[in-house]
Amino acid sequence: MSAVGTRSAILIALASPLAVAESAQEQAKGFIEDSTWSVVNRTVYDSREYRHGASNSGARNAYKSRSDRNGYAEEWAYGLMGTLQSGFTQGLIGVGVDAHAYMGLKLDSGGGRAGKARLLGLDNDGYPKDNYGRGGAALKLRMSNTVLSWGEQRVKTPVFSSSDSRLLPETATGVFLTSNEFNALKMVGGHFTESTDRNASSHNQGFVVNYSNGPKGNAFDLAGLVYTPSKNLSASLYTSRYEDTWNQHYLGAVFSHALDENRSLSLNLNLYRTTDEGKALSGNIDNTTWSLLSTYAQGPHSFSVGYQKVHGNTPFDYVTRGAIFLTNAVQLSDFNAPNEQSWQARYDLAMTPWGMPGLVFSAAYVRGSQIDGSHVDPRGGYAYLGYGKGGKHWERDLEARYVVQSGAAKGTIMSLRHNVHRGNTAQAELDADQIRLAVEYPLTGRF
Repeated sequence: MSAVGTRSAILIALASPLAVAESAQEQAKGFIEDSTWSVVNRTVYDSREYRHGASNSGARNAYKSRSDRNGYAEEWAYGLMGTLQSGFTQGLIGVGVDAHAYMGLKLDSGGGRAGKARLLGLDNDGYPKDNYGRGGAALKLRMSNTVLSWGEQRVKTPVFSSSDSRLLPETATGVFLTSNEFNALKMVGGHFTESTDRNASSHNQGFVVNYSNGPKGNAFDLAGLVYTPSKNLSASLYTSRYEDTWNQHYLGAVFSHALDENRSLSLNLNLYRTTDEGKALSGNIDNTTWSLLSTYAQGPHSFSVGYQKVHGNTPFDYVTRGAIFLTNAVQLSDFNAPNEQSWQARYDLAMTPWGMPGLVFSAAYVRGSQIDGSHVDPRGGYAYLGYGKGGKHWERDLEARYVVQSGAAKGTIMSLRHNVHRGNTAQAELDADQIRLAVEYPLTGRF
């Protein structure tokens, strides 16, 4: 080969790295050969004491007058989650299936205590079910480094995300495309017709919307780009449409920098822009919400300071329980009220230097103020929340978390949390003390 030909070949290889690297589909070993399975055992206990006249409005309490409602909530449950992920058949287009089956069992609760933690499903009379479950599957096709999934599945994006923060995971039904054809760039797109809440056993309840009580839209569409040029930097851009309700766009970035071998600094930026669209089923929406968190780490110590701001006369709202990538969205409050600003201070301590690897203690304090919901659309989906003017509140979260590092129980996660929330009446959330204990034991394998 001539020198010119050699240089041309090198340039082509550098410009098109995928041309010389095997794609994921080319490396497929087969439907069975690449299959994996997992079983997760999870036990969660959640107790909430309401203060200063607040009460439990869930489960059977919804049928009672306010004065007769319980001043506490309590649920204890066991969850079993089985997942099967097949490999792909060989060839130009690989075919596979992902399937799941979930089951929840009541260990302790009652009609007067259930409803707030959302660990348990409720029957038509508001009593917690002794057991509940659901299952589903998605067909998946892969060409090169692009995968198309159709069916019931779990999705994670900043605008539509399946939460797994209770007993059982949330799922969504629709089509989702993930493409990794270009180095450092991931492209995604999706169309969904429903989402299934974490404690639901049916698939016909439409979308899970967190704050609006307006009529629900029938479809959710999204598209996004995630650019990761290095391990220290990632940026993402998403756009989405919740039919006849809102258009929501997202911009996010995460940056980390090692100051030396023992110290590092990181920044986490999230910004959402939401406006009503179509029939505006939740009313007028013109909302910009953003957050910025900076973290300084030195050895086992991490110190974080965050700021979050809501610009708009409605709260920041989202579809699915997990689609809130805001740093001040913590355990009992999202700090997302109309026009709210909030600050966060957080400290994390990893106990590895003291001979206890896997054990981490965390403490966070968030304070929000300047809430003004007096201009919310009176005919929209947020008027019922009762926001006033001059709202303020705070939350303190403490957690001890341990992950077993070796032995037969390796990977077992134990978490104990104590959370406290207090505020005035203009901020529309309850004063509560929460204790949550969770134990999770995962099993995984291959065929």
